[in-house]
Amino acid sequence: MPPAGVFDESGIMTPEDIAASFTRDDGTFLFARWGRAIAPIVFGVEDETLQVVKGAFEAMAALSGHSLAETDPELGSNCMMFFFRDWSELTEVPDLDRLVPDLAPLVARLDAEGATQYRLFRFESNGAIRAAFVFLRVDSALADMSAEALALGQVVQVMLLWGQGAFRERSPLAVVDGVAVLRPEIAALIRAAYDPVLPDVARDPAHALRLFARMKPAG
Repeated sequence: MPPAGVFDESGIMTPEDIAASFTRDDGTFLFARWGRAIAPIVFGVEDETLQVVKGAFEAMAALSGHSLAETDPELGSNCMMFFFRDWSELTEVPDLDRLVPDLAPLVARLDAEGATQYRLFRFESNGAIRAAFVFLRVDSALADMSAEALALGQVVQVMLLWGQGAFRERSPLAVVDGVAVLRPEIAALIRAAYDPVLPDVARDPAHALRLFARMKPAG
């Protein structure tokens, strides 16, 4: 199996590429998509950037066919994105420690590692994605990115439960005429992943074959 995120020059993903994209660092395969409408909320950005992030969610909803919602009836907001300058700021967010268990030691670990981003998922009883938390420490590298590229890249990474190495070697985005866009093979994979015929969760690598079949061009 090739390293996760490494595709051939044609930009076409093979079943092995797809399986690698959902393979955990421990070698297990786990595919999961959202099992409910996504109700996002964003903290720590100006209104202009907020609209860019909202647009990225809308673009992913249009691509996947999955629904967005203003609120989740159970959770209120089920996809929370936090932008900040220092990890310690998270410990000052009211009630966040109730949503994120062991928040203080997590923050200490991420700070010590010099991490700039972290994603945490919660799951339904069947394993589908129930909620997601995205934490972004905006260092100089992230600050230099366009808001559009940063937003799109982050929203792509919460649409599915990707393997930890899915984008380790190659970004899900490409630059076309100076504009960051979703790589076509990743767009095709997200669209296939939300085919209503497919299950929300799969633990058998053979699921990659089902995804691949839905990515093939018509005819």
